Amino acid sequence: MDSESVCLQTDEAGARKKGYIYLILTFTLWGSLYVVSKFVLGRLPAFTISFVRFLLAFLALTLIAGKSETRIEKKDYKYIVLIGCMGYFIAVGAQLLGTKYAGSAMASLLNSLNPVTMTIFAAVILHEKLTLKKAAGVLLALGGVYVIMGTGGDGGSLAGILLSLFSVLLWSAVSVITRRVTQKYDPLQITKYGAGAAALCYLPVCTWEIAAGGGLQNISADIPCVLSLLYMGIVCTGVAYLLWNKSLAVLEAGTCSAFYPIQPLVATLLGILFLGERVELSFAAGAVLIVAGVLISLRPGRSCARK
Repeated sequence: MDSESVCLQTDEAGARKKGYIYLILTFTLWGSLYVVSKFVLGRLPAFTISFVRFLLAFLALTLIAGKSETRIEKKDYKYIVLIGCMGYFIAVGAQLLGTKYAGSAMASLLNSLNPVTMTIFAAVILHEKLTLKKAAGVLLALGGVYVIMGTGGDGGSLAGILLSLFSVLLWSAVSVITRRVTQKYDPLQITKYGAGAAALCYLPVCTWEIAAGGGLQNISADIPCVLSLLYMGIVCTGVAYLLWNKSLAVLEAGTCSAFYPIQPLVATLLGILFLGERVELSFAAGAVLIVAGVLISLRPGRSCARK
């Protein structure tokens, strides 16, 4: 093996390690979003919050990007629209409505199906290999999520369940397409324009919510709410979505999906620390399964498909 091949392998290994770090940070931030959302949702309507989130994300990423960008070809505009409108608007909006009608526990449990659906879409669309260890790791981690969430509750309404499932399927498909687009363009560009497209989509719904009496008129005097919105928009949306897209640029979509169970783990842990929620034995058991599942999925293994 020549020195050039060794350098390429070293660079690739370094990029993958960065991708793993990006994913851990991404799902930690998304996990914290649930805790902050509980506070803000008591003061503002859901889609108004989403509009502010993506508008702040777009503005922050525009400042970071500056003027050094690769020109996006006209034929690729459709992907930006798809990511922003279908992913950041419709999928995220369906998730919000699913949580409202099915309940947070059921919606979170259904959201944990993302690793399964993303792995399937990645295998079908991108022809990524599905290894036995990756499949086992995903299933083990999903088992951990199920243990943490439990089986309590009334199961939620059928409409809420269907909306949550629709959100999972659409987000998984958009993420796989994002993986392909980030091979050609800077993830920062993709995230910025996607956030801008999403903000435009949320604007009419936000306007309707304000007209219906859920306005922003007194929000400037509510400093904790303003700070929470800034955190949700700049950190949990702008930074987290950028890290997610950077991960998709260097790692297979199926590998990225294996980290999804970290999100409910972090959300539950932060709920215990900051919202006074009780610690259950099931949380510790589920946490062990999630960590084990992620670690197993990252180990190389045999492909499920015959070569």
